[in-house]
Amino acid sequence: MTIAVTRTGVPESKPSTVPDGAVPDGAVPDGTVQYLPIGSLALESGATLPEVTLAYETWGTLNADASNAVLIEHALTGDTHVTRGAGEEPGWWEELAGPGAPVDTDKYFVVSINILGGCYGSTGPSTPAPDGRPWGSRFPLVTLRDSTAAEARLADALGISSWYAVLGGSLGGARALEWAVTYPARVQRCAVISVGASSTAEQIAFAQAQTLAIRQDPNFNGGDYYGGPEPHAGLALARRIAHITYRSAAELDGRFGRNAQAAEAPLEAGSLAGRGRYQVESYLDHQGNKLVRRFDANSYIAITEALMSHDVSRGRGSLEQAVSLATAEFFVAAVDSDRLYFPAQSRELADALPGEVPVHVIEAPIGHDGFLTEIGQLSEQLRGNFFA
Repeated sequence: MTIAVTRTGVPESKPSTVPDGAVPDGAVPDGTVQYLPIGSLALESGATLPEVTLAYETWGTLNADASNAVLIEHALTGDTHVTRGAGEEPGWWEELAGPGAPVDTDKYFVVSINILGGCYGSTGPSTPAPDGRPWGSRFPLVTLRDSTAAEARLADALGISSWYAVLGGSLGGARALEWAVTYPARVQRCAVISVGASSTAEQIAFAQAQTLAIRQDPNFNGGDYYGGPEPHAGLALARRIAHITYRSAAELDGRFGRNAQAAEAPLEAGSLAGRGRYQVESYLDHQGNKLVRRFDANSYIAITEALMSHDVSRGRGSLEQAVSLATAEFFVAAVDSDRLYFPAQSRELADALPGEVPVHVIEAPIGHDGFLTEIGQLSEQLRGNFFA
């Protein structure tokens, strides 16, 4: 049985919570957040996470033989709202999915799942443990393979034995790749965008700086801050660090340069404490403050550490041996200006895959975030390769 609420009922300032009521029999409108209990889950770490629930949204209609199902995986702080549904709220990949889009929701049954450990309805640190208190510091380490195993149960419940395609960008691309290698018989096509086969030492280093920023916030309280002051300063700082890696140096310099923010005049302050900001500092402040209004700090840590765990070849031999387990048709793409997941990592993955797999390039000066803002550049290639 699934439980559902309309997205308009999800508060903007807090992570979504699982409601108690059940949806009456009948079709659920497109873009409705639904919640499915999947039971307990054994994790890679050896721990067991009991009473797991996953939040998800769907668009379109699953056909009689369940052959038109497409899974779209969100990125680090994303949610399940890929595209518009019954309401008017836009999604984060409108150019990719929707009526008439490459992933045409009039033709395909599209599913998006909130990652395990998230704060948009799936079981995570902010949700109640069996004792009724938030998991907080007790929430276990969850890897991308753990998340994939949980999502496979949701697919079972929906009657989907094989995905027509699984795709995503950044963390979503890592999740898609893990799906294709862990469950080869269940993935016919796999699109991996703006991410490599594993998280590199540099990417882990950037991630550690972000999680440490949260953990060192005086309000973090070891992760048990629910009901009290939240570590907003630490979460905002983590977002600042991350956002620098999401944008290219050329984008930041061309957009902000060395300009001062309004009349703050950073070089005219009488003391360090009274120094004004450069425009780029104001921009980062805005990005940090915007995230704390919608995201849970513990979930940021949990999902970031899941991404740190990303290594599709772990326990599977060489990269070539690992990806040889997959039987899907692959689509690999990179952003030319990406300085978080360099295009070379996409080429390394493509070279390891069986057969000739080209790397499609998004040309965008913005940097890593081009996988979101410029996905329309891949429309023709996606239609030609996957979604004819």
